[in-house]
Amino acid sequence: MVFLGTSCMVPTKERNVSGIFLSYKNKGFLIDCGEGTQRQMNIAGINRNKVNYVLITHWHGDHVSGLIGLIQTLGNQNAQNEERPIVHIFGPKETEQRLENLFRTCIFENKLIMEVHEIIPKGNIPITILDNEEFSIEAVNLDHGIPCLGYAFIEKDIRKIDMKKVKSFGINEGPLVGKLQQGETIIYNGKKITPEMVSDLAKGKRIGFILDTAACEGAQRIAENSDILVCEASYASKLDEKAENNKHLTAKQAALIANNSNAKRLILTHISQRYKTSEEVLEDAKDIFDNVEVAYDFMKVKV
Repeated sequence: MVFLGTSCMVPTKERNVSGIFLSYKNKGFLIDCGEGTQRQMNIAGINRNKVNYVLITHWHGDHVSGLIGLIQTLGNQNAQNEERPIVHIFGPKETEQRLENLFRTCIFENKLIMEVHEIIPKGNIPITILDNEEFSIEAVNLDHGIPCLGYAFIEKDIRKIDMKKVKSFGINEGPLVGKLQQGETIIYNGKKITPEMVSDLAKGKRIGFILDTAACEGAQRIAENSDILVCEASYASKLDEKAENNKHLTAKQAALIANNSNAKRLILTHISQRYKTSEEVLEDAKDIFDNVEVAYDFMKVKV
């Protein structure tokens, strides 16, 4: 996971506006795409063609104003390929309409193959928006005054076969091992062999993304049991009234969400430009939650 922008609404010399790139095996996920995200990807050494999915939290400019440039670049880079990749764009209610309006602001031929998915959860219940054998992604409504989503990336549990145990039953490489890997029970030489007898189940990782919101039930749902919770902390709690008026979180509120949801690690982002260092925001959160740090641009995290 690479933080491409960690500032609040206004970019600073040290912090660009919102953008996070998550790489999982051969898939790339871009969570929000603020102004200058392409350049940040260049500096970080991230190939823009690695973006397979764009997850838009909401349509405030500091979270989407880099989209038009990214779409144009991806289209031009892939226009000559016989099999052009499809980029999936997920976002809240009105995403299709706002993308269409975005295309009207510039004159260019859109050469990118896109599939747009509008996500409209009901209430505070997370819904699965993407699901395959390796991972799933959930989304839920947040409270930011406009349609706004939180996302959770959830790796599936992985069954790891112990070949020594498998061979102790007289089984070598082959389709029977594949069935055990998939969690199936087999019969071999009249003996019933369960996956639990020859393997261990490694718990998949979970990352929660809460990038703009007031404290709400949806944020708690996204954070639940996260290995890493990436959460906005626009202000320290001295400015809690300002946070409430703007439907943002203080660092202490973010820490409370992490603490109450059994999160293992908290990374704060979306820091107001008023803070010249991250010390006040960090100390505010540490009053509640110990395993916390403040993200900085180009920070890399291996999950």
